[in-house]
Amino acid sequence: MHVTRTLATEIHYEDRGEGPALLLVHGHPFDHTMWQPQIDRFSRTHRVIAPDLRGYGATPLGAHPDSTDLGVFAEDLVDLLDDLKIEQCVLAGLSMGGQIAMELYRRHPGRIRGLVLADTFPAAETDEGRTARNAMADRLLAEGMSGYADEVLDRMVAPYNTHAAPHVHRMMRETDPVGAAAALRGRAERPDYRETLTTVPFPALVVVGRDDTYTPVADAEDMCTLLPHATLAVVERAAHLPNLERPEEFDAVLDTYLRSLVRPN
Repeated sequence: MHVTRTLATEIHYEDRGEGPALLLVHGHPFDHTMWQPQIDRFSRTHRVIAPDLRGYGATPLGAHPDSTDLGVFAEDLVDLLDDLKIEQCVLAGLSMGGQIAMELYRRHPGRIRGLVLADTFPAAETDEGRTARNAMADRLLAEGMSGYADEVLDRMVAPYNTHAAPHVHRMMRETDPVGAAAALRGRAERPDYRETLTTVPFPALVVVGRDDTYTPVADAEDMCTLLPHATLAVVERAAHLPNLERPEEFDAVLDTYLRSLVRPN
């Protein structure tokens, strides 16, 4: 793992391979190893950057202990790109990571040359959702991560994908509840990205697990109607984490997309 120190925190990240930059943004409540199959596969053809987000994995929460909004995560990623002297990247995010990717594109569209949105959705939080996220933040602070991890495992990973469950369960149990709670509170206040998606000028890839109940296929289809140039890939026999549940199928879709992009001069 490498470390980049910023004014507010220090970002721990993996940096492997050479070639066009591919920045992978993990979801909640995980760490950069959520992307391990993709790091291993695509570092053969790309420079793969996979950070632990602020408050997750080895990256400390820093100066935003109560609420970490998506803009904070996005600016951390831009600071990382700056430190690595990467002008443009293909940006891939899953779930919360997809919403961070949309926020980063909204703020810094010139830094992105390709966009992959997996098992995510662009709408702002509803009143009910805001209440639920804040209540869950309170619960994680009071109880820790273990009970939550046990509860949601079968929604994160489909029960028939037993090979992926131990890794996912470990990531969730080992996440700092303070960081997870801060992200939940910040995510509850996120803006609506639907208009932002209509401005994306380059091809985008939308991926979703067929059996995802957090962000169902209908959400992915709706995102594709907003993006001017989008391809939809539905990964069969997968739930919320198709990149871990069905890595070969996910990687094949991502490889086709990456090959379709015109490389920068």
